[in-house]
Amino acid sequence: MTSPSTEQVSPQTLRKVIIAAGIGNFVEWFDFAVYGFLATTIAQQFFPSGDASAALLKTFAVFAVAFAFRPLGGIFFGMLGDRIGRKRTLAMTILLMAGATTLIGLLPTYAAIGVTAPILLSLIRCAQGFSAGGEYAGACAYLMEHAPSDKRAWYGSFVPVSTFSAFAAAAVVAYALEASLSAEAMGSWGWRLPFLIAAPLGLVGLYLRWKLDETPAFQAVKQEHAVAHSPLKETLRNHGAAICCLGAFVSLTALSFYMFTTYFATYLQVAGGLSRATALLVSLIALIFAAAICPLAGLYSDRVGRRVTVMTACVLLIVVVFPSFLMASSGSFAASIVGVMLLAVGAVLCGVVTAALLSETFPTRTRYTASAITYNMAYTIFGGTAPLMATWLISTTGSNLSPAFYLIAVALLALAGGLALPETSRVSLHDVGSQEKEAAPLLSR
Repeated sequence: MTSPSTEQVSPQTLRKVIIAAGIGNFVEWFDFAVYGFLATTIAQQFFPSGDASAALLKTFAVFAVAFAFRPLGGIFFGMLGDRIGRKRTLAMTILLMAGATTLIGLLPTYAAIGVTAPILLSLIRCAQGFSAGGEYAGACAYLMEHAPSDKRAWYGSFVPVSTFSAFAAAAVVAYALEASLSAEAMGSWGWRLPFLIAAPLGLVGLYLRWKLDETPAFQAVKQEHAVAHSPLKETLRNHGAAICCLGAFVSLTALSFYMFTTYFATYLQVAGGLSRATALLVSLIALIFAAAICPLAGLYSDRVGRRVTVMTACVLLIVVVFPSFLMASSGSFAASIVGVMLLAVGAVLCGVVTAALLSETFPTRTRYTASAITYNMAYTIFGGTAPLMATWLISTTGSNLSPAFYLIAVALLALAGGLALPETSRVSLHDVGSQEKEAAPLLSR
């Protein structure tokens, strides 16, 4: 009898899996992006004060709170996913995520209920961060455990596609609202619309995820009665070296992603002197470009392997980071687009190979837990702090190029960690388990 781990998944099922995995990830990142794009409006509604800068800082502090809860959500939903399955766990994450995002759109402002408003906003952001902690790694595992072994990076690339598309959609929505509504209308009800979009998207995603079957790899583990009873304990005991190695590489994925998607819009204005609208347009073009080349990066990784892709991504970012920052600070619209696109190529390669490595590095028994811990810790430490670190470095050194040195340092760390991992591009996910033994000696050298 054919094992579920070796059954050929039909193209129709794979398409449904891509949509189901991608839509939840889209909702997650759309919310994070919208919150950032509308930060000044949210500051006025929830943190009114005589000091606009202080209100904005409080708004971004609430933004950061969500990142602090991501590792906790990763541990909770990771253990749940390794115990009860990917399908049901991902249904929970999208339900919690969409519900919390919708609540922001319905939340009374400071003018209506006073200090209770920012407190409720903070609590909802905590719920969003908690749910997001279980979303990305779970979506990658769900998709990878359906994909054929020789095309995992290509299929997995559609998770980063949904991420970049979410940022692009958020930029379009924010720009359209600000361009079409008066300041009064924007402050009164316009800012709520992007958050309310999460409700129908979340319901569609929940329906799609609930209708699909569990992954073949997890079904095989259940048939063998090998489901982990203590996935966190097993993860920490058996996969510490792999978590360190992969986490080192994912740190570059996180930093390059947030440097490109979030910080550069500010950098184009501060260092390049572009207007807010122009900077937003440059970022939008680069985001669409990034989403478009994700499948090409997946094809490349499937052809040359994960280790070569890791090396390519790290070296490319080291080479292009200075030209990218120089062109972005030139004040030229065309040069700025090229500069941001250069950084985007490296960020895309990192993101696509990370999506594959998160599932290929760990065995099915603990894949959800181990990958969620690795991904969320790296993104919390290096992703959530990227804009703050870049701003601090420029302020401290007086050089607009100082963030480039920081990215190079992290790229060297990522190169060492990534190359300490074994090649996994053709390994059956059902047979993953020996990689930890191979990675440990490399890490100790």
